[in-house]
Amino acid sequence: MLDQRFDPAEAETRLYKAWENRGCFKPSGDTSAQAYSIVIPPPNVTGVLHMGHALNNTLQDVLVRFERMRGKNVLWQAGTDHAGIATQMVVERQLAEAGNESRREMGRDAFVDRVWAWKEESGGAIVGQLKRLGASCDWSRLAFTMGDRAEPDNNMMRAVTKVFVELYKKGLIYRDKRLVNWDPHFQTAISDLEVDQREVNGHYWHLRYPLADGVTYEHPVKDEDGNVTGTETRDYIVVATSRPETMLGDTGVAVHPEDERYAGLIGMFVELPIVGRRVPIIADDYANPEKGSGAVKITPAHDFNDFEVGKRAGHTPLNILNATAHIVDGDDADAAGIPADYRGLDRFDARKKVVEAFEGLELLQEIENLKIEQPFGDRSNVVIEPWMTDQWYVDAKTMAQPAIAAVKEGKTRFVPENWEKTYYNWMDNIQPWCVSRQLWWGHRIPAWFGDDGKIYVAYSEEEAQKQAGKGVKLKQDEDVLDTWFSSALWPFSTMGWPDKTPELDAFYPTATLVTAFDIIFFWVARMMMMGIEFMGEVPFKDVYIHALVLDEKGQKMSKSKGNVMDPLELVNEYGADALRFTMGRMAGQGRNIRLSKQAVESNRNFATKLWNAARFAEMNECGAPGEIDFAKVTSPVNRWVLGELAACEAEATKAIAEYRFNDAAGALYKFIWNVLCDWYLELIKPLLMGMDDTAKQETRAVCGYVLDESLKLLHPFMPFVTEELWERRAAGRVDEQGFLMLQSWPEYDIARDAEADDEIQWVIDLITEVRSLRNDLGVPAGSKIPLSLVKAGPVVEDRAYRHEDILKRIARLEDIVVSESVPDGAVSTVVGETVVALGIADQIDVDEARKRLDKEIGQLDKDIVSTEKKLGNEAFVSKAPPEIVEENRERIVDWTGRREKLKAARKSLEDL
Repeated sequence: MLDQRFDPAEAETRLYKAWENRGCFKPSGDTSAQAYSIVIPPPNVTGVLHMGHALNNTLQDVLVRFERMRGKNVLWQAGTDHAGIATQMVVERQLAEAGNESRREMGRDAFVDRVWAWKEESGGAIVGQLKRLGASCDWSRLAFTMGDRAEPDNNMMRAVTKVFVELYKKGLIYRDKRLVNWDPHFQTAISDLEVDQREVNGHYWHLRYPLADGVTYEHPVKDEDGNVTGTETRDYIVVATSRPETMLGDTGVAVHPEDERYAGLIGMFVELPIVGRRVPIIADDYANPEKGSGAVKITPAHDFNDFEVGKRAGHTPLNILNATAHIVDGDDADAAGIPADYRGLDRFDARKKVVEAFEGLELLQEIENLKIEQPFGDRSNVVIEPWMTDQWYVDAKTMAQPAIAAVKEGKTRFVPENWEKTYYNWMDNIQPWCVSRQLWWGHRIPAWFGDDGKIYVAYSEEEAQKQAGKGVKLKQDEDVLDTWFSSALWPFSTMGWPDKTPELDAFYPTATLVTAFDIIFFWVARMMMMGIEFMGEVPFKDVYIHALVLDEKGQKMSKSKGNVMDPLELVNEYGADALRFTMGRMAGQGRNIRLSKQAVESNRNFATKLWNAARFAEMNECGAPGEIDFAKVTSPVNRWVLGELAACEAEATKAIAEYRFNDAAGALYKFIWNVLCDWYLELIKPLLMGMDDTAKQETRAVCGYVLDESLKLLHPFMPFVTEELWERRAAGRVDEQGFLMLQSWPEYDIARDAEADDEIQWVIDLITEVRSLRNDLGVPAGSKIPLSLVKAGPVVEDRAYRHEDILKRIARLEDIVVSESVPDGAVSTVVGETVVALGIADQIDVDEARKRLDKEIGQLDKDIVSTEKKLGNEAFVSKAPPEIVEENRERIVDWTGRREKLKAARKSLEDL
């Protein structure tokens, strides 16, 4: 006997353990079956499950369970990322909290040992959290971007080394001095993705740079309205900056070549205060005449845009900061002419000193207070500095070309297709990829330096020594590779490359990649480059880009806003199925998800509805018949529900295959909640309670069959409640037939019975219309009212007679008669081609009903006009999120439909 309700907390862990113990997540090994593979975007080994993970892995699991049931040989490759900077930070913090010696005091080898120990003890908690979600990855193949340290033949290490060495030999990896995002706290370069642009209260200091050689010019003077009223003679040019300390490294001032104010100054010089260095005034399109003074200070060594301007002008960058963001000393300071009392100062102390100096020289024109965008390290929370340093780079522009061509040729496609434009834009404007990091945790760069600075890149130190020759003392590069470097090899390194393995033969290229839009460049594009370069073909055929999970108001979730929702808390409260189905129902292509607890609770109620349907079936002896002979089913309601089941399967199958997860989930919700539970189970009650044993047995078989087939269709979205019902509805079925997750995906050969469909739809429409009219006119819920079928033909009369019991019970009717006209005191409506009259005059206060309807119609008129006005505002439509605009359009459709129904109800009262 089924329990009164499904208990997710008890069932989910038990079922997942049973699946895993039976090896259900492993590939079938059937080489005759079509292979289907997905590689999981590896979460950080330090990570915990967040809503982005919950969405991403739910969608992957839907695909994997779906394709597994379709008979394919499925591999969902699991794994985690070593997360260089994040993991190193966690371990360093632990050392500090425990009062142990620091990383540098321990030494590199001991510290790396400590990180490995942490990883084995505490890392990978997210794996257990993904299991809570129901992710059916092949955990026996769990990969790690650093590989298995205990394995002497570590293929991950070999893969990364091989790629680096071969790219170096081809000239696609090289060492160069360029600007990078520098984190002064961790003292390492970081990727753009690890830079958090934050809006903060800041300043623009407007500084006067004196013109050299006694040069002056006439500068226009404007009034408060911006009108030019005259000119004034100036012997200086004004620049504005949010980082005054960087002026110590200025190499020039840029003005726009068409800016008439400064046309006569191009080629002249300014004399930089404090350092006394002459720098030229140059013409460059980068200077914006409409912004500030129109003149821009150029500091190539400390600004990405300035670096490009300086390169065009042939300037030599002057570095003024060291690795900890203090003002340099030594040769760099001498080259820039930095005074002794500035050397060694922290950058912010230097800023104060520079401002004070300009103020003392009466060269500080003004300080403008405003909000500015400032880059922070997402881990360190310190301000990031653009800094020139020697790093290793991948020639991404060259490697991007085959990856661009592969998408243009359709070898890999993006879903939704509009993300191709983003991909092309990034790839067409790609810059060299900095792959070195000044960390200890990660893949150490396989490069060795001789005493003369010569570089030897090799598979091992022994090989490097052979290259250098005997007697040459070598020292390995201290840096490690960017985490994204090893992640770029993920689709093939996880399958055993550089060895030739059965997994590579069977599962590469993978079928689908499911990921977020923000790593199209950082991860997707780089996997494309590496896959084509080393495997000779693209790493995946489809790239599905899912949207963001926002809060119910459409805002990004953040700790500062206090609107973060923890997926594990929702799983604990409502069950994993409820969260998964919520994600599925909301995952429309290109539409962000606006998540609320109410939405998850609603889908928990859906699971309860399904459970109660199974209890109904059990109480009415609707068992698990296995297959049924569709041709022998005679009852219209049973033939109708089988047709609806087939239509649901066709729609869900097509939608999942096309990554329209919301459409698939919507079709399943509509069939199970509306068709199966709301209508079919109600419509068959007279058959189940009747005296016709043949009809009763047929109905029991069809009901049990439809319920079991519904479990199969719903399983990819809600694996736990469906698996539990599969087992509980037929004792021993799992042992005899296997788990639900390993059953074949339904595929029906059912021809719809148009006559049965018409009949049952007429019954549903009649009940729905009667209920609607009763509600709109205020008929008391307990009142039974007479219904007349006006001039009904024999077909309608026969339907009414055959379904009389159910019509009376559900629509709360006193009796059903056929009449020649609308009786007195009745309101009428039309169902199909039949006029239906309800005798309600004695049940309601007609005048009150008219007033209530007029009021509601008037309110709907106002709402429609107001929303139409909003949608007619171009500013609203262009700035509002697409989902908000669509939501308003849907409201108008709903309100208009409701208004027309109320108007019809109001009109029906006119003759009473």
